[in-house]
Amino acid sequence: MKSFGKILFLVLAAMPLFLEAQTKKERKGEFYFSWGYNKEWYTNSNVKVNQPSLNNDYQLKGIKSNDNPGWDDGIFNKPLSIPQYNYRIGYFFNKKKGLAFEINFDHTKHIITDGQQARVVGNLGGRQVDTSVNFSKSNGFYYYLNNGANFLLFNIVKRWNWAESKSGKFKLDFLGRAGIGPVIPHVENSFFGKQNEDGFQFGGWNVGVEAGLRSTFYKHVFLEFTNKVDYARYSNLKVYQGRAKQAFGTYELILTLGYTFPMGKHVVVTN
Repeated sequence: MKSFGKILFLVLAAMPLFLEAQTKKERKGEFYFSWGYNKEWYTNSNVKVNQPSLNNDYQLKGIKSNDNPGWDDGIFNKPLSIPQYNYRIGYFFNKKKGLAFEINFDHTKHIITDGQQARVVGNLGGRQVDTSVNFSKSNGFYYYLNNGANFLLFNIVKRWNWAESKSGKFKLDFLGRAGIGPVIPHVENSFFGKQNEDGFQFGGWNVGVEAGLRSTFYKHVFLEFTNKVDYARYSNLKVYQGRAKQAFGTYELILTLGYTFPMGKHVVVTN
């Protein structure tokens, strides 16, 4: 019994040391930023045009659109901001639960596809019409959000850890995002040969959801590949002596390179 008592005493005496070994201090939060590029596909859409001084109030129905990646013909031979790009700035305010707040900007380019037969329905010069036009720049018809359809989103991010090396130098996470925010299009167009004064404007709102994988190397550098679905509604877009509105859905593929590091107060965590 005396031997058992000594063993018990030694175990109890060592417990504080054991517990100390299982706890550590680390930063409460985690800050990150990233930059990357994207590819888009758009749903067909209607463009409603209202030009009161011209007695025009019509729709372009079922319009097909395309993007303009830019990076597919070379990134390093042009400024980094010319191709379709993305940047993200975020902060994991609860690392344990994997929750973050993020500002996400997608420089997406939306162009009504050249060469299509566009159906025009409504009033032209006060006359009721239901006709079609050859939508091409050479014919006086073009519609570019080529300096950006420009989705700005304020996201909530959730992170799930899938795998991590024993050394901690490699980590694979699954991320989900959802957000809402304004669109900031650059509008450049011509209808029936009448050009607008092009420029940037706040032009509506968008919502988006996103999912993908993040691979982190040496605890700080990460590569992220995600799929995104976005819905945007544009209003009061500038056209010649009038305004236009439009709504469309977008499917995006996004690849970004980023950097992450601990931030915030130190807290004690137990393994």
